Amino acid sequence: MYFWFTVLVGLAILSLSFLRACFPYFGEDFAYIMRSIQLGVRLVKYKKNKPFHSILDCFLDRVKRHPAKTFVHFEGREYSYGEVDKQSNKVARALQAAARLEEGDTVALFLANEPSYIWIWLGLTKLGCPAALLNFNIRSKSLLHCFSCCGAKVIIASAELQDAVEEVLPTLTEQGISVYLLSEACSIQGINTLSDKISQASDQPLSRDLRANIHIRSTALYIYTSGTTGLPKAAVVTHERVLAASFIQAACGVTSEDIFYINLPLYHSAGFLIGMVGGIERGMTIFLRRKFSASQFWDDCRKYNITVMQYIGETMRYLCNTPKKDNEKNHGVRIAIGNGVRTDIWTEFLNRFGNIKVRELYAATEGNIGFINYTSKIGAVGRVNFVHKFFFPYTLIKFNIEKEEPVRNSEGLCIEVSPGETGLLVGKITQRSPFIGYAGNQQQTEKKRLRDVLKKGDLYFNTGDLLRLDHEKFVYFQDRVGDTFRWKGENVATSEVADILTMAPCILEANVYGVKVEGHEGRIGMAAVILKEGEAFDCSGTYKQVANYLPAYARPRFIRIQACLEMTGTFKMKKVRLVEEGFNPAHIQDSLYFLDPEKKTYIPMTEDIYRAIASREIKL
Repeated sequence: MYFWFTVLVGLAILSLSFLRACFPYFGEDFAYIMRSIQLGVRLVKYKKNKPFHSILDCFLDRVKRHPAKTFVHFEGREYSYGEVDKQSNKVARALQAAARLEEGDTVALFLANEPSYIWIWLGLTKLGCPAALLNFNIRSKSLLHCFSCCGAKVIIASAELQDAVEEVLPTLTEQGISVYLLSEACSIQGINTLSDKISQASDQPLSRDLRANIHIRSTALYIYTSGTTGLPKAAVVTHERVLAASFIQAACGVTSEDIFYINLPLYHSAGFLIGMVGGIERGMTIFLRRKFSASQFWDDCRKYNITVMQYIGETMRYLCNTPKKDNEKNHGVRIAIGNGVRTDIWTEFLNRFGNIKVRELYAATEGNIGFINYTSKIGAVGRVNFVHKFFFPYTLIKFNIEKEEPVRNSEGLCIEVSPGETGLLVGKITQRSPFIGYAGNQQQTEKKRLRDVLKKGDLYFNTGDLLRLDHEKFVYFQDRVGDTFRWKGENVATSEVADILTMAPCILEANVYGVKVEGHEGRIGMAAVILKEGEAFDCSGTYKQVANYLPAYARPRFIRIQACLEMTGTFKMKKVRLVEEGFNPAHIQDSLYFLDPEKKTYIPMTEDIYRAIASREIKL
């Protein structure tokens, strides 16, 4: 008996070893697929409930289950689930009485990161009112544009944003918009106070009948694109999408016992949907910060027992740029969820701060396709499997960089790329994976729809992103369409060039883009850079860096030294103005440098050099 037991154990070990050898990610794949199926079943159950089970219902479930549990930590104060619920009731009743809000009325939130953001949104949801999440950095024309997109009747602003509101107040007043300030007092005519009305309102629960006509496909939110390529667009986010996004934490292995650190703006889908709404779905505690601080990040994590952190764009690099300390691995963070981290920063982050499971994502607020790198393989934004592709069909298609359009065959259909090739990611628009579009902008909505992709009559969402799928089914982000430019008949990926530039000892940050040169086809490479503190631009060293690692066509021919790079609120670099300004030293006050291949160095850009380029005396 013992002999046969030993044989069976040995065979089991051999089988597992064989599986691991042939399918090295079998364990992670199996666990993720099972978790995805469980979450999918739960989503279907929520949708089929009559009335449907919304994220508000999830919140109310948590209130009943543990009303005294801390929901939000903020600036030394704790707010329990029960307190937040009562406060949201007061908000709903105050707005119902003062602003005469009814089901379906849109309210714009122009708020900083603070707990009131959460209970104001919950209060609006209890009334059946969609919320438009305005970026608190925008002003004047952009603010009015974002406000008008969503058709809001009311705007609620933080007290510290009063000046920005006053700037556009005449227009808002002219349009009959009700303006409320989170303050006890305000002497400006046309601005109503709200804090006093909330404090006087009842905290008793509201009837569900107030939102009786809200269904799973009703608009829950308007979340704005970052505006890297112009004015922001208002992405329509339905209650179904809110529920689906709330499951991302669960898909990454987060539990109700975790404590989640949110230092990203709540007006953005990462902070709001993945962070705060995901925290509600998990029934967990969140630590909210007004804004990201690299210097205080790890102290916060230790003090508040943070176990899950969030990152986006450059925030992880900011952490790696902080001075090294002895206690850097002394923390409880086990998972990091986000997107946009470079491979070299990812590696450095793990080396410095310990074995944290980095769950790199690929997604877009308005998109219908996304990926999660649940294996933590460095550099990948996701991994695909048959279950994922069945429920969310997608493909990568060949794309003409110069014409900025998909390549089509003789039948007018798109051409799928082979594994290892870069292609444009498109997600099939179906009942299960819809694309709703942008509020008040049918033209931009239509631009995102791609027809006749794999067969006549089909319809796909154009992500505008170039990705690559390798032979192991890992997905890698390559570039944004428009960020990739073409020079000398070759495609240049701006993200790759930026990575090389920031390896130069004197350069801290780099924003790479292509600029037009009269008489030449395509765009030539240029980079706006920030220098490290105390460093001067090393002309020779930077030349050697780009010459050693980049082909001639990809080397930035112009370098622009800036004090800071213009960013969106979520740390994405803006390029439009830089592209428009070009490289004419007569119009640019910043220091400019020109790559001189004969001298094998960068030299100061002069008006004489500019004229020589324009007259073709200098060949590019």
